[in-house]
Amino acid sequence: MSLFSTIQIAKNSLVAAQMGLQVTSNNVANANTPGYIRQNLVLTPAPTQRYGGLLLGLGVSVQAVVQQTDRFLEERVRNAASDLANSQAQEDTYVQLESLIGELSDTDLSTGLSEFFNSIHDILNQPDSASVRNLAVLQGKTLTDDIRRLDTRVREVRDNVNDQIGAAADEINRLLKEVSTLNVQISIAEGGGAVASDAVGLRDKRSQVLTQLSSIIDIQAVEQTSGDVTVFSGGDYLVFQGTFRPVTTVTKSDRDLNSYEIRLAETDSPINTSSGSLAGLISSRDNILGGFLDQLDTFTQNLMFEFNKLHSSGQGLTGLSEATSEFAVNNTAAALDQAGLTFNPVNGSFEVLVRNQQTGLTTTTQVRVDLNGLDGDTTLDELAAAINNIDGISAIVTPNRKLEIKGDSQLVTFSFANDTSGALAALGVNTFFTGSGASSIGINKTVQTDPSKFAASGGGIGEDTAIAVKLANLLNAPLASLGGSNLAVQYDRFVGEVTQGASVTKSVAEGFRVFHGTLEGQLLAVQGVNIDEEAIKMIAYQRAFQASARVVSTISELLETLVNL
Repeated sequence: MSLFSTIQIAKNSLVAAQMGLQVTSNNVANANTPGYIRQNLVLTPAPTQRYGGLLLGLGVSVQAVVQQTDRFLEERVRNAASDLANSQAQEDTYVQLESLIGELSDTDLSTGLSEFFNSIHDILNQPDSASVRNLAVLQGKTLTDDIRRLDTRVREVRDNVNDQIGAAADEINRLLKEVSTLNVQISIAEGGGAVASDAVGLRDKRSQVLTQLSSIIDIQAVEQTSGDVTVFSGGDYLVFQGTFRPVTTVTKSDRDLNSYEIRLAETDSPINTSSGSLAGLISSRDNILGGFLDQLDTFTQNLMFEFNKLHSSGQGLTGLSEATSEFAVNNTAAALDQAGLTFNPVNGSFEVLVRNQQTGLTTTTQVRVDLNGLDGDTTLDELAAAINNIDGISAIVTPNRKLEIKGDSQLVTFSFANDTSGALAALGVNTFFTGSGASSIGINKTVQTDPSKFAASGGGIGEDTAIAVKLANLLNAPLASLGGSNLAVQYDRFVGEVTQGASVTKSVAEGFRVFHGTLEGQLLAVQGVNIDEEAIKMIAYQRAFQASARVVSTISELLETLVNL
């Protein structure tokens, strides 16, 4: 043991203090840098040296510069971020959907329904007024415009969400590639685990990338001894060392709409993510928006068919001179309930009323619609033939497989009554509403052109308001097709489900926000830079440097004295 060895010990101490000051300065400089993880200098005593019968220390040794973090807590924060992104995506969708519905405003669909059915009540007060019937037709057109507009806007939101799903694939690939690249750089920097220090800057960046990735899909990041991480999602590995498995987007059809699905390009298997913004967007597209479109379509179809069943059995102030069914069948020789109609008729009958304008006489003929499931069920060809046998009118099946009925002369008009089969409404004869759902609902051009043909009577042309009474009360009338419920309840139910779903999703999202914030605060307490602590460390390293310098100065004086002896 010599004075020169003591100088070496002091030199190591100076180096350790200098490196400590550098690490502390780096921490202070990055105190406000997003994603920065606090660094620590790891010091250990140097190996001992035997001097005679003594074991003397050789000073301090700098072992490593490492990040101060908690890997388990990091993983929990990433999982919480995935759950939060999932709930926030659904919350945002509900906000947009509620805004489109606009319930309790002056432009909501319930207001349009009320105004339409109220306008039919006015017909009861003035049954002979064509202008009152015209107002009912206009209110009906306003209602159909509102339904189509709502359907269109919800579809636009759904398409936007679908585009976001498609864009997520590119973002996932970018992040996966970045993780694999950083894996290689970290492994090289750390020597595959041979170097005790962390590749701190690279690890900071990789941690940020993993956090971004976890906000899109739920992932599990497992760190290997070599310093790289293996990334899994739903049991499939996405990143292994310096390689990654890219995802791709395929288009499928859902409810006659294009839908993107993200799959692993290598195996063509879907990414089964239960959390992250991708899961939230998929749920928003398929369940929230898609489900609402389904319910809106179902409500609209029920409204159309139930209203049309009544209207097609009624008569207006004037009769019809001709009528062509709106809907075509797939096969004119097939039973009507098996012919591909949007609305299916049932076993029953209807009456055809033929009126001679010159004599004022009306003849009534019953037309049977046999759909009991036994042999001889009524086809469109047979229905046309049965109507064609009625004196005064002719009926044919057109080349495009529709039913066409005409009066044999200008003196003959016809109408319908007591349709228990729903065949007229299913075919689209003498109906008020046209279309097959929320996206296509409209008003029959015959009624729009001549509101006097609004079918308010049930006992003959212009005779009474029996049908108008039923139409006016239809919104709140119990319906067998709805299990005894009514249209108003059905509407309130599916709009209420949106409100309830929005409330629940908002509560869940708020819970995840609080939970994620708590975990993030805990992680920040571990990883974040505390200026007060760094200031104390800085003073400690400064004093250690000064003391070590003083040791060097003292030994220098001793050596000078020794040389001068």
